[in-house]
Amino acid sequence: MEAQEDELGHLALPDTPTQGRLPGVVMIPDVWGLADHTRDLAQRLAAEGFAVRAVDVYRKTGRPDISDPSEAMPWIASLSDPLVLETLQEAVDDLAARPDVGAVGITGFCMGGMYALLAACGCRGIAACAPFYGMLRYDEGLDPERKPRSPLDAIPDLTCPVLGLYGEDDALISVAEVRELEKGLAATGHDTEVVLYSGAGHAFMNDTREAMYRPEAARDAWARLVPFLRRHLAT
Repeated sequence: MEAQEDELGHLALPDTPTQGRLPGVVMIPDVWGLADHTRDLAQRLAAEGFAVRAVDVYRKTGRPDISDPSEAMPWIASLSDPLVLETLQEAVDDLAARPDVGAVGITGFCMGGMYALLAACGCRGIAACAPFYGMLRYDEGLDPERKPRSPLDAIPDLTCPVLGLYGEDDALISVAEVRELEKGLAATGHDTEVVLYSGAGHAFMNDTREAMYRPEAARDAWARLVPFLRRHLAT
């Protein structure tokens, strides 16, 4: 497996030659930005045969000056969605421009899951989307220039299949919101599925956070993610 850092983030490529072009995936980190955990997930996905761009989501906005989880949500509320989506569009375009890459999908975790869903409703060239526990609804009163629409409001503009992966015990995302997402996705006519894990909360994939990590849910989610991406990114 080949991995390298560049101005867009972290690029992980499989080291086994394949026939045809590789399926590409843009991976968006959580609110803490591009870290070793995200790089590890990118490299795991590359080992499955994908070209993975773990994107530096803060490349244009600047990194957050936060040290406590309680500061994360105010930071997310202040971020410019159009600027983040511009950053993601550049990552999608860069990956798609590689001669060894075919179709490109997108996935993300926590804040990254939120932006993965927004990108699937507002960016070009995305063939599949797999958000992990991304926030779905914004609070009232946010700056409309920075937060034009919440992910739930964007769903009618969805352009690709979606696999949504959420925890039933997530303190940031209610079960009612997940069910609303499921209903909205079903109305789009795309191939969509939402999985809600009992006994799992936010960040259940993050094996660097012992209190949040749920191994069974994480294994099942990964076992769903890989074939979903293979199916929809095949060229």
